[in-house]
Amino acid sequence: MGFFRSEGVVYKPADEVNLGTDSDEAYLSPLVKAPRMAGFLVKLFAWILRSKIFGVILLYFLKKDNLIHKLVSFAELEESPLYSPLQTPEGRSAKQVYEDWLDATSFICSLSYMELTAAETPQQEVKCMESSGSPREQVQEAMECLFFSSGIASDEAKPSFRRWTIMDYARAYTSGALTPSMVAERFIKAVERSCSPESNMSFFISYDANDIVRQAAESTLRYKRGEPLSVLDGVPIAIKDEIDCTPYPTTGGTKWLHRLRPCRDDACCVKRLRSCGALLVGKTNMHELGAGTSGINPHYGATRNPYNASRVCGGSSSGSAAVVCAGLCPVSLGVDGGAISGQLPYDQPMISVPKVNLPLLKPNMLSSDITLAKYEKWFDDCSADIKLCCSNALDKLQKCYGWKTLDVTIPEIETMRLAHYITIGSECTAALHHFLQKLSFAELGWDVRVALSIYGAFNAMEYIKAQRIRGRQMQFHRKIFSMADVIVTPTTGVTAYPIKDDALKTGELDYINGAALVRYQIAGNFLGLPAVTVPIGYDKSGLPIGLQFIGRPWAEATLLHIAYAVQALYAWNYRKPKVYYDLLS
Repeated sequence: MGFFRSEGVVYKPADEVNLGTDSDEAYLSPLVKAPRMAGFLVKLFAWILRSKIFGVILLYFLKKDNLIHKLVSFAELEESPLYSPLQTPEGRSAKQVYEDWLDATSFICSLSYMELTAAETPQQEVKCMESSGSPREQVQEAMECLFFSSGIASDEAKPSFRRWTIMDYARAYTSGALTPSMVAERFIKAVERSCSPESNMSFFISYDANDIVRQAAESTLRYKRGEPLSVLDGVPIAIKDEIDCTPYPTTGGTKWLHRLRPCRDDACCVKRLRSCGALLVGKTNMHELGAGTSGINPHYGATRNPYNASRVCGGSSSGSAAVVCAGLCPVSLGVDGGAISGQLPYDQPMISVPKVNLPLLKPNMLSSDITLAKYEKWFDDCSADIKLCCSNALDKLQKCYGWKTLDVTIPEIETMRLAHYITIGSECTAALHHFLQKLSFAELGWDVRVALSIYGAFNAMEYIKAQRIRGRQMQFHRKIFSMADVIVTPTTGVTAYPIKDDALKTGELDYINGAALVRYQIAGNFLGLPAVTVPIGYDKSGLPIGLQFIGRPWAEATLLHIAYAVQALYAWNYRKPKVYYDLLS
């Protein structure tokens, strides 16, 4: 046992850690020791990992060299494990709030972002969502929180490009300028063009033209009668292919999952969209089993970036992001490891949570009382273009809105990343165990075979240590949110990197770029915190750069206020992607 044991870090108690700028806590940039592999090399690596002798040895050194042993496996810390990051302030049950949250926030972010010039004080300008209403009633309740202009802007303020919003579709249908059937026909032709050998964008895993036409015809009749179900009626919405949506199989980006787990009904979130009349247009491509961040899928193709088709989209919800970017839908559903939820199982304990607040968004109501927490060493751990763009954005927010930036230290960022990796890998293995027993490994993509081999190497001790780290990080973040409204970071550490030909058939292992893509997403997923990202510029190659805001538990209203205010400063300079389909003009 001594040979296989490494020396672990001894962490001081969380309440003794200094979170100020004078903290002696060192920032550790991700130390990823794994070369990029694809093609023959990834096949060889997968074979070695499956070997009973060489695989065990290789996995031991991978975990040791990437500091998993030092920072997690053999670390000593006193915090209690936190197995589920459910936030529990005074209020209602988790079941109730999840149901209301889905109704409220699954669409409101995509309403009219160009209609606003400013946002209000988040803590005061909110409306409490009533929990008793149907999804349609709650959509209407959310609509009443938004201010809509005439859509006419001066020549100086006109954007060079903007995507159509939910409200644009609703206006076109209500005015009679277009019908859902007309939009459906345009959508089908656009998807066919995107699938052509010349484009090969790989946005969708499946779509059914006949079902889309049928839904659109029903929506068109409702508009003719003057009886649309909601503002979502006839609006095209795409669903990530790990969320159940009939009549489509749920593949999870695989060639086998739908055989072992048939889709028999809509997921809760899909039922609510359907009840509001949404035009559900198909299942979007994704990284196989969500086990990667590039969106390169050897079974259904690499989802390509509409700004540059030779670059990745990121992942695992690659197709969902791409269809919105390319104009095929104003909104789509994607998920991460803390997936969208509807009703919680009845055997879950009922916990108290607050009512859902919706932001009242009106023009000319600026808030100067916003404090942004910034950990400079973490904030700057990104490419030069991203660092410059995001730093300039903070200066602009201070100048235009008077928002304050508070410098803080967020300890043990790399430890949290590794604990998150252990957690999501272990839970993924547990969730898939029943299916994998009935499956030949030959049906998996090569990169996913490697991922599952690594996931399966984590043991119970490491999982529990990861949950202790989760509880520890929760304490740190609560202290920071007692001093600031949100934590501000870049959205990613790098912009979209190239898709290489050798990865198309096998997938690829690129843990360095992968770690950079998710550098700033870990806290939201691991700790159950809401977050929003807003486009603020482009790198030298014309690839988008975003600024992310991570909020307190249940602070979606604050984040939406902030997002609207930031977008008001930058929406006028948004650029049209090279691959774009205009369904309304």
